[in-house]
Amino acid sequence: MAKALVDRLSQLDSCAVSDALDRFGLRGAVIGIRPVWPCPRIAGQVVTIRLKPAGLDRPKQHLGATAINAAQAGDVLVVDNAGRVDVASWGGMLSLAAKTKRIQGVILDGACRDIDEIQEIGLPVYARGAVPVTARGRIMQESFNQEIQCGAVAVRPADLVIADGSGVVFIPGQKAENVIAEAEAIAQRQEAMTNAIRAGRPVVEVMESMAYESMLLPKEKS
Repeated sequence: MAKALVDRLSQLDSCAVSDALDRFGLRGAVIGIRPVWPCPRIAGQVVTIRLKPAGLDRPKQHLGATAINAAQAGDVLVVDNAGRVDVASWGGMLSLAAKTKRIQGVILDGACRDIDEIQEIGLPVYARGAVPVTARGRIMQESFNQEIQCGAVAVRPADLVIADGSGVVFIPGQKAENVIAEAEAIAQRQEAMTNAIRAGRPVVEVMESMAYESMLLPKEKS
């Protein structure tokens, strides 16, 4: 079931999914996280990682390593570093390991480094920014596959996510079937409108005849 939903999600874009969440009154869009290189769209089931400031005890394993080992091909790693951009929460070595594991991509509520190397590796990474400062001695992994926060959105293991040039949107796992079905309907409606405009119909006429504004109403009021 999860793979079938991910396959359907991968045919959509973040805007249609965000609109669908709006109709159900759900929060899923994260503000301020963008691709760190012109990478392709990603969609998948999430594996979560929570980071924290390093204390007196030094970690035995580098952050992200255990999560990469636990992840399945096609998963998306989501890293909660509380939005910090003064230290990198991801880099080139981890990207190589994730790419080798066939992980779909990485989303960071924080900053990334080794951007040029990551682009050469070809791993899609979305983050709040880039910084050369290493994580070593500054931050460490607190947990993985536990509930985290990404921006203002609570993210749980097995939730779904889509990320593209417009941004990052999470879907609660238990709501995924309904949200994706609604996003597909929205995308089909928008495609019909696009085709009508390309055929020469005035945009005002197209939007009024196809009730564009009603697409934004909550599901129960539409």
